[in-house]
Amino acid sequence: MNVASILAVREVDSPYAWFRLSMSLLISMVGGVGLWSVVVILPAVEADFNLARADASLPYTITMIGFAVGGILMGRLADRYGIVVPLRFGAVALALGYALSAQAETLWQFAMLQGVLIGMLGSSASFGPVISDVTHWFQRRRGIAVAIGASGSYLAGTVWPPMVQYFVDAYGWRDTHMIIAGICLCTLLPLSAALRERSPTAPVPQPGTVSGTKAGGLQESYESALPRSAVQGLLLVAGISCCVAMAMPQVHIVAYCADLGYGTARGAEMLSLMLATGIVSRLLFGWIADRIGALPTLILSSVMQGLSLLLFLPFTGLISLYAVSALFGLAQGGIVPTYALIVRRVFPAAEAGTRVGLVLSATLLGMALGGWMSGKIYDLTLSYDAAFLNGVAWNLLNLSVAVFLWLQLDRRGPARAAEAA
Repeated sequence: MNVASILAVREVDSPYAWFRLSMSLLISMVGGVGLWSVVVILPAVEADFNLARADASLPYTITMIGFAVGGILMGRLADRYGIVVPLRFGAVALALGYALSAQAETLWQFAMLQGVLIGMLGSSASFGPVISDVTHWFQRRRGIAVAIGASGSYLAGTVWPPMVQYFVDAYGWRDTHMIIAGICLCTLLPLSAALRERSPTAPVPQPGTVSGTKAGGLQESYESALPRSAVQGLLLVAGISCCVAMAMPQVHIVAYCADLGYGTARGAEMLSLMLATGIVSRLLFGWIADRIGALPTLILSSVMQGLSLLLFLPFTGLISLYAVSALFGLAQGGIVPTYALIVRRVFPAAEAGTRVGLVLSATLLGMALGGWMSGKIYDLTLSYDAAFLNGVAWNLLNLSVAVFLWLQLDRRGPARAAEAA
């Protein structure tokens, strides 16, 4: 089948849907730079502005808060006008944000440009709205499709940190921001044209039920003991708590390696490795979600994340840190995509952009809180040990919410319906 025939059939689960998914992945990879560049340049910004560790973490925190707010705004734009409008707007905002932040004279100038242009108006367009768009184009393999789409942020975390570190070492962080601005503008605008087709209308569950797709295309429906607003609220709590835990190694691994005497380059490599194995994890857990359901997959990934987080405490050697970073990536990748799967089975398709944006924004708020909190704990204790334990405590909260939702939504057992299309 040639490209023309693929693009001619624009239906759910069609070859065009997979082509569209591949373009979405590339967009998320490029646009996701806003999540990771600020992590890599943290030591350089700390030295440039003569900051404490918690203050140096502030731009990341503000970026994540902006990203969270932007996810909701861009989700609403996507629901109303389609995915292309927020994507093109975000591309321009990203380029402008990186170009202007390179000229920042103070920490607050840098942090606000990061938060508003790069976080809220830029990178947010390539995350929640893109994942929500993917859910409209797949039914039988929605779990693996969402996992692939959600891997874009991790692919960004695999590709961008070593690239950014190279440019920082060679040219400094300010010139690096100018380079990133040019890359974003020259790639995201052309790529967005591939998603111009509006998404098809997909069947949605009736109010009061939660359903999921099992292997073979069988549709399962579950009686819900909770109102949909309560499910939304609990998912927000789960999103915040899982990512407070997730932020500890992801945000501070570069600085942690510098403190241990291994250098920032080794930390950037560990971050890249962590996110590369996170891609594998998301694909694996997406495949699992298609077979056992989203909530059991969420529980499994949450347990694994908590256990792997604990391993950072006793293992501080260089080789062991590479191994633990890889294991952490393999453990936690399945958490965030499951939220989108749950939302699509509780809320109408017409609300998907906003609802998915809300939950994914909660995960970003968790990353923002976790990044700042870990830096503050370090400043108070001059060690990351307590910060790792703090992450484990938040992970337990996430696991508790996931188990509660599973008991409330799934324990009544599946009611087999007709085969899904």
